[in-house]
Amino acid sequence: QVQLVESGGGLVQPGGSLRLSCEASGFTLDYYAYGWVRQVPGRERNEGVACISSSDGSRVYVDSMKGRFTISRDNTNNTVYLQMNSLRPEDTAVYYCAARFQFCPNVGQTNYDYWGQGTQVTVSS
Repeated sequence: QVQLVESGGGLVQPGGSLRLSCEASGFTLDYYAYGWVRQVPGRERNEGVACISSSDGSRVYVDSMKGRFTISRDNTNNTVYLQMNSLRPEDTAVYYCAARFQFCPNVGQTNYDYWGQGTQVTVSS
């Protein structure tokens, strides 16, 4: 059974940092690309935040995240991370971990094969 379980969300002040974790089980991590997708309150569409590929570990980010967010993976521990720095109130959202066979979707896209249940991130003073 494929499972993606996120953790690490919470309340943080503007300018602060959080690290999200996603533990995967039920399939071979090495063959999948992993991404983080967020659902911002009031927006109709989810937004792909970042993705890391299965092959060479190349990473893609939405422009507004570049320099602030870093996605990484640890295949030994079957875990994917999203380090978020310089957080802004507009980063408030539910963040989902997602997996897609081999390749990342196009930047900002959200066509993944598997999804976690999400973790809430709230940026507020």
